[in-house]
Amino acid sequence: MNSLADLGKIILILGLFMVVTGGILMLVGKIPGLGRLPGDIFMQRGNFTFYFPVVTMIIVSVVLTLLLNLIFRR
Repeated sequence: MNSLADLGKIILILGLFMVVTGGILMLVGKIPGLGRLPGDIFMQRGNFTFYFPVVTMIIVSVVLTLLLNLIFRR
């Protein structure tokens, strides 16, 4: 019986994490210019499209690192 309660807690936490992540992705998609920065790799050849947001990922990583360091600083 205890293992079912633990499984329920894990599923609930994963669900909340997915909802929060989805909300963040929806908000980030509305920031103008993010995802189309100079340095992002975009290639389109006929029916094939390849997009790799290198600079966007670096900027998001730096911002998240600074934000999390401010939040969890002791």
